[in-house]
Amino acid sequence: MFFHASPIGGIQQLEPRVSNHNIPLIYFSKKRENTLVYLSNAIEKYCKDTGFDYQGTWQKWGSYGFNEDGILRLEEYYPNALEETYKGVSGYIYRAETIADSGFEVQIPDAATSSEPVSVSGVEFVPDAYEAILEAERNGLIRILRYENAPDAMKNWLRKVIPEEYANATEHPEYRYFLKNKLVEYL
Repeated sequence: MFFHASPIGGIQQLEPRVSNHNIPLIYFSKKRENTLVYLSNAIEKYCKDTGFDYQGTWQKWGSYGFNEDGILRLEEYYPNALEETYKGVSGYIYRAETIADSGFEVQIPDAATSSEPVSVSGVEFVPDAYEAILEAERNGLIRILRYENAPDAMKNWLRKVIPEEYANATEHPEYRYFLKNKLVEYL
């Protein structure tokens, strides 16, 4: 079984789209819980919530990694990031029985991609992504590193990476706006 998250309902066939890898792909996970983080994009949500007008392609934001055991670890890089990004956000998790694997390696545990359209075999409506993430945490399917518990090593890494991200985002004013307002302590 393969899972794919989207804010759009009623999809019968998933179509490849150009994303961060600059080639048309559909991204899947073999674990439903791993798709929950894709129900909202912190950059897009923050910009829309604060009235930042942007008409381009939104920069993707994924503050997560995986523990040694392959369990997704969602990381808060600023206070209340999880709640601000996901609370009240609804979306859909689509299921596909099979996919034609694209062969593109995404370097993410349990991930798969298809460069061909994929028929949907089922769908689940998620009324609140935040609540679904907290439930997955309670069930041991996701781990959350909250900002107040972030180790110094992570904060030191952010002090190095965020200024680089800001400098490299000249084509993405929405990303710069987000970084300048949510991660200012690292700029």
